[in-house]
Amino acid sequence: MNRDRGPMNISVIVPVLNEEKSIAATLQALATLQPYETIVVDGGSQDRTPEIAAKFGVKVIQSERGRARQMNRGAQEANGDVLLFLHADTCLPATAFGDIHGALSDSRYVGGRFDVTLDGDHWMLPVVGRMISYRSRVSKVGTGDQALFVRREIFQRMGGFPDIPLMEDIAFCRALKQLGAVACLRSRVVTSARRWEVDGVWRTIFRMWTLKLLYLTGVSPARLKQFYAD
Repeated sequence: MNRDRGPMNISVIVPVLNEEKSIAATLQALATLQPYETIVVDGGSQDRTPEIAAKFGVKVIQSERGRARQMNRGAQEANGDVLLFLHADTCLPATAFGDIHGALSDSRYVGGRFDVTLDGDHWMLPVVGRMISYRSRVSKVGTGDQALFVRREIFQRMGGFPDIPLMEDIAFCRALKQLGAVACLRSRVVTSARRWEVDGVWRTIFRMWTLKLLYLTGVSPARLKQFYAD
């Protein structure tokens, strides 16, 4: 095993759009981990999201709307050795930074993701979380809900996330695994199940798998976006 003992400051980048109901809890949980820096990238919120985020002393910047564009904009501002992309309704485990450091101390690894737990009361949600974690462990392709992280120099070499309106996380991870090993951490992030609960668990499962299948068979993300609301 080739150990890399260089610096490993982690920049956390949080893309947001109208997240006033969840951003405070996410940033509060993140603050306890004492990240090197946190950059909140607002895509034109019409609510109090930027104002709430600013109260936590993090850097808040504006960007064109679109998760890929917002994450790339945040990466431009970041100074860390590792970039961690965190959704506004997702909380990291207490061991997150230590787990990332442990994985990336092996220079074979270019980035990675966490296992995931969906909050909520529906009996299927724990099953869904395990399915997502297992699928990504086998495929080495994570989703944005799993708090993707990557070495900064690798991210720059890749040119960031592809500028597409949907599936930017899938496209990014498929490209990432071509550059080196991907760490599949067993520690779990907890992410909101609001979409699953509002739209229905079974309906959401069907929609998610259909969208991924259509994307992998060549349907454009712009066309798929018509069936996936923000």
